[in-house]
Amino acid sequence: MTVIRHNPAGVFPPYRAYAHATELRGDARLLFVSGLNGYEADGKTMPESFDAQAELIWKHLGTILASAGMDHGDLVSLRTYLADPADDEANVRMRVKHLGTTQVALTVLCCQLLDPRWKLEMEAVAARP
Repeated sequence: MTVIRHNPAGVFPPYRAYAHATELRGDARLLFVSGLNGYEADGKTMPESFDAQAELIWKHLGTILASAGMDHGDLVSLRTYLADPADDEANVRMRVKHLGTTQVALTVLCCQLLDPRWKLEMEAVAARP
């Protein structure tokens, strides 16, 4: 499988840890990760801060990826839902922390989330040959 990032001239410059599009060529396993929130492993408690919830979500995502024999480098798409647009810069910092130079197709939406305690929710797609 070949992963090709598309950031063509004529489109605005890509954001940090972002690609305008990601193309997969060849045989691949695809993993679609449902929306993850900041619940602790007990499924009942969650930290109050954005950063703490985001760290948990990235931890949960890493655990799910590992269960499929994948890691953050296999991510091809992320969709993040923020409860408050004021958390956007913290969200970018967290994404860069966990992705480094990996670029993914990315969408960030601001909306009311299902539980008012949730600061964010994140879903993902990963691929590996």
